[in-house]
Amino acid sequence: MVSPVQFVRTTDGVNVAFCEHGDGPPLVFVRGWISHLERMWDLKDFRAFIQALAARFRVIRFDNRANGLSDPDVPAPTLDSLVLDLEAVVDRLGLERFDLYGSTFGGHIALAYTAKHPERVSRLVVENVYARGQELAPKDQRDAMLNMLRTMPRPAAYVLSLMTSPERAGASIEGSLRSISDKGVVDLYTLAYELDLTPLLPAITVPTLVMHRRETATIPLELGRRLAAQVPGARFVALDGKSLNPYEGDATPVLRAIGDFLGADLVSVYSRPREASPSRPLTILFTDMEGSTELTTRMGDAAAQETLRTHDRLVRDCLRAHHGREIKHTGDGIMASFESASEALDCAVEIQKGLATHNEDTDAPIRVRIALNSGEPVAENKDLFGTSVQTAARILEETEPGQIRVANVVRELVAGKGFSFRALGQFNLRGLDEPVSVYEVNWHS
Repeated sequence: MVSPVQFVRTTDGVNVAFCEHGDGPPLVFVRGWISHLERMWDLKDFRAFIQALAARFRVIRFDNRANGLSDPDVPAPTLDSLVLDLEAVVDRLGLERFDLYGSTFGGHIALAYTAKHPERVSRLVVENVYARGQELAPKDQRDAMLNMLRTMPRPAAYVLSLMTSPERAGASIEGSLRSISDKGVVDLYTLAYELDLTPLLPAITVPTLVMHRRETATIPLELGRRLAAQVPGARFVALDGKSLNPYEGDATPVLRAIGDFLGADLVSVYSRPREASPSRPLTILFTDMEGSTELTTRMGDAAAQETLRTHDRLVRDCLRAHHGREIKHTGDGIMASFESASEALDCAVEIQKGLATHNEDTDAPIRVRIALNSGEPVAENKDLFGTSVQTAARILEETEPGQIRVANVVRELVAGKGFSFRALGQFNLRGLDEPVSVYEVNWHS
């Protein structure tokens, strides 16, 4: 799963979502658009790329306004307002100096921030950028493009197809379609044509690396070369490929160029993702202990750790008894999968009953919330990803200690198996596009 998402409010009142990965010197990653912290993490190429960076750096990434988990309904963004998003994130984290990496349109934001705050940026990396939007195409072609985007039914899908290699476009587009509104796409594409960074570039005096793919259609190589020539002392590296996204396919050349510039070996820690295992129906179960932080404060580290071990032993015994597979420990609980929805629910009930028995004879009761959902998650590197996993995790957030809550699909799969449910209604769960019908399991009887 993606690292915990946090929010910060900009000086002009916009909520911006951000997250962190890894340890080490800070590296702020500025994605242009279309961006979504959680949906992009489901893209195995992107995830492997960020994980390689996070093996050497503390990587901070965020959704710009009008994108992803940040505020969607905002006035048409300007370059200055997008810089405010970056300012808010680094100020919240107290980063006095950091390396800055801007990808595609994020490169323009990174360049503008560096020109404004050169004392904060140690080194700057940008890729597939240009200095003047007017150079992307003649005026009649730019006008035609904007008119088409304003009238077509799915402008986000079309724009993303321009940024993504054809063999990977399907999964990327479907995973990002609702990351930005149609208005947001038109607003940002309009801004892309209006940008002119030429007055800012001579003021960028920090060490700078400019990378560009040789065969990109939307932003020709020559525009990247011209921009690099206007940044004093900038290093320019041309890379093979067509996609604007640095993480697609074999990202080794991109990571090598970044690593050489930043003085870090990123290639040896990069694991090019294999094709994911074919999806198959699974039921996902999450447990989460109540108040684990407070428990440590009240009981001390040793006693709290023993309480957690008691939880883990009970849950794992139940998993073995009901053919569940532990996916990972989440710190305060366990994520598991089952090929049978009824066995998953039997396991959940047995966990709660086992804890209830344990709590009768202890001064340190363990209260756990449990949530389940069924679907076809993506299996990769012994982990599970995708909407079905996210939905289970979001249901867990709405579950009270001592409860078992399930999505409607789980209730339907176990119909006639003797389980009793109470309808809780439809929930608008964080990060999901549509409401989810949620039910509580009556497990006490």
